[in-house]
Amino acid sequence: MIFGSHVSIRNGYLGAAKQAVANNASAFQYFPKNPRSLSIKDFNQEDAKSCREFCLEHQLQSVAHTPYSTSLTPTEEKQELTIASLLNDLEIANACGSIGVVVHFGSQISKTDPLASYHLMLYMLNNVLSKWEGECLLLLENNAGTKGALGTTFEELVQIRNLCEYPEKIVFCQDTCHAFASGLWNGENTEELIAKGESLGYFNHLKVIHLNNSKYPTGSKKDRHANIFQNKGLIEAKQLERLVQSSVLKDIPLILETPDDEGITHQEEIQMLMEKWGM
Repeated sequence: MIFGSHVSIRNGYLGAAKQAVANNASAFQYFPKNPRSLSIKDFNQEDAKSCREFCLEHQLQSVAHTPYSTSLTPTEEKQELTIASLLNDLEIANACGSIGVVVHFGSQISKTDPLASYHLMLYMLNNVLSKWEGECLLLLENNAGTKGALGTTFEELVQIRNLCEYPEKIVFCQDTCHAFASGLWNGENTEELIAKGESLGYFNHLKVIHLNNSKYPTGSKKDRHANIFQNKGLIEAKQLERLVQSSVLKDIPLILETPDDEGITHQEEIQMLMEKWGM
């Protein structure tokens, strides 16, 4: 199985890849630039190229994640900036040899028009992807349901991809904490979840899993990640095991976005995952 975690780029993109190897990981996630800004980054091309070559040499997979402020349903004054920022993220991730760039599904923008948010998402996606010719993909991530967020169901994710003018450039990232918090997955309905995803064709385009436990109960709509095997997590280890070892997730990178300062490091957590589920 392919386990990894989110790592910092404080030492550059190659430094992030080397940190992943030091963590005994076979995959990693990173922010391509300042995670708190939509500013365009004039990145070091040689560093990105070295990262790509290092990952190929060590059979290491990577994925980028957009900055926190990125939204597919931005205010009108932020639309052009968001489009430019997403293209910048894709360019960086492509240079690093990454699978793609993860972006959260949009949020509700109108109390009177339930379709307004979906229309805006399609406008944003079509604008970005019409300008993008690289190999890197855009990964839509499911939401936890916080503050009226959309994107908590397979139907929404699949339909947005189907309606986009460039579906071949869109794939999915599934967050286990978000699925649990939204109520999509309650830990006990794994077979039903898989059956629904298969019937909709969702798993055909799933490329990355964010492997996170949850500090809040299923259906709470609260997005707080917990470590996989620590007692703060409310998803039982056997429930997570049943999900991640299912055949539909075979060969998909499982990336930790768990706390690394609550009694266990990512290196230690990856080691535990390999020992318990790696075979």
